[in-house]
Amino acid sequence: MALKFITAEEAATFVNHDDSVGFSGFTPSGCPKIIPQAIAVRAEAEHAKGNPFQIGVFTGASTGDRIDGALARANAVKFRSPYQSSKDLRASLNARRAQYFDLHLSTLAQDLRYGFFGKLNVAVVEAADVTEDGEILLTDAVGNSPTFCRMADRILVELNHFHPKEIRGMHDLYEPADPPYRREIPVYTPSDRIGSPVLKVSPDKIVGVVDTTTQPDGSTFTPLDDVTLDIGRNVAAFLVSEMNAGRIPASFLPLQSGVGNIANAVLGCMGENEGIPPFSIFTEVIQDAVIKLMKQGRVTFASGCSLTLSTEALNEVYSNLPFYRDRLLLRPQEISNNPEIVRRLGLITINTALEVDIFGNINSTHVSGTRMMNGIGGSGDFTRGAYLSVFTTPSTAKDGKISAIVPMVSHTDHSEHSVKVIVSEYGVADLRGTSPVQRARLIIDHCAHPDYRPLLHEYLNRGVAGHTPQDLKACFAFHRALADRGDMHLVDWSSC
Repeated sequence: MALKFITAEEAATFVNHDDSVGFSGFTPSGCPKIIPQAIAVRAEAEHAKGNPFQIGVFTGASTGDRIDGALARANAVKFRSPYQSSKDLRASLNARRAQYFDLHLSTLAQDLRYGFFGKLNVAVVEAADVTEDGEILLTDAVGNSPTFCRMADRILVELNHFHPKEIRGMHDLYEPADPPYRREIPVYTPSDRIGSPVLKVSPDKIVGVVDTTTQPDGSTFTPLDDVTLDIGRNVAAFLVSEMNAGRIPASFLPLQSGVGNIANAVLGCMGENEGIPPFSIFTEVIQDAVIKLMKQGRVTFASGCSLTLSTEALNEVYSNLPFYRDRLLLRPQEISNNPEIVRRLGLITINTALEVDIFGNINSTHVSGTRMMNGIGGSGDFTRGAYLSVFTTPSTAKDGKISAIVPMVSHTDHSEHSVKVIVSEYGVADLRGTSPVQRARLIIDHCAHPDYRPLLHEYLNRGVAGHTPQDLKACFAFHRALADRGDMHLVDWSSC
């Protein structure tokens, strides 16, 4: 069957009002870049005519401005899942102009197959190559593309010639069977390959191919500062101490690290610490620090869902594909984030907290309990099954007016039952085998900013008698001080 080459504008005509659309990619990596913008233009044109035009948007994770931003500004988003990080979309979600359901990233593909979210009408996929017999070579991320393409009625392929066809061999595409026929997923080391290097679909579902040479935006992160570097050094030193104590094998264990500048700092500091041997990575997002450590021989192999790299780092990979193709593997997020594999491999998981309370509960998603930031992402997938789960956070934000350590989190994403270790720039709170009061004292004394420690101890001391000494009249006093006076230092206990 001959491929039908069309324009992005023609591709947009295959997407209709009220359709559910699955977009490839994970972070901006691997996302289609010109078809979504054409859909946004079509939505604006329909709105100008007085016609409704909104679609349901499924992705792998965040997408960047070309999908989430463009569609949000066009008021073209009916609902969104499972994760986002767009300023414009976030504003729409918090104003409830669009609906959002936040999910653990490993679950969306199976939930779609189970029929929980209805019919998937269209899949829009970025490819480095596509053949007439329905083989699609994905680019620098996988996301949920295999399930999207299998379930969708129509597939639109954005053939991006920026990505070399020689990337073939870097993907491992595998969908597990659904219950009651599911077996174990046979990944026993990060480098195990269990699937296909290409996505195979029915050729008659491909309704159009759009040519482009649009370059990826390239990921950017806030430069590392003293706080993030101190967090990284604290994590590395703690892991060395665990090895010396015999609680982590001398050969070390595979690592999962979240997204952002703290994750890059942690990886960099681990690479510099001579007490940590060369290690492998089993994660969702492969960032610049991994590529640097791979060149140095400190990272031996990295399995993930996307290459979320700066332009410089992605060019480094594409310029040396024979080297990196043997050391990098991209999987669907249903596999990269799978809790079964996380527990089997014994991952050390390191993720970032938005807010931590003194009893070890974590808020990853909501500012002051109400405003969605990005979403839970994959942190829950990894934390629940981890050999050792670590959460990192700077002790304060907004020039010290916000304490990341509070009496009670304003929204709970990870309960104290899943959280083993908390690290800030001030130190490490090892919560294993501790009671609520013991946890509280460790977190306050080792992780909270010194300015907030007296306030936090005062809260703990005023708690009612019981196993977990919460004071329900005062547990959100920090948040109220921020809302009323703009500074958590200005707690008024007398009003509690």
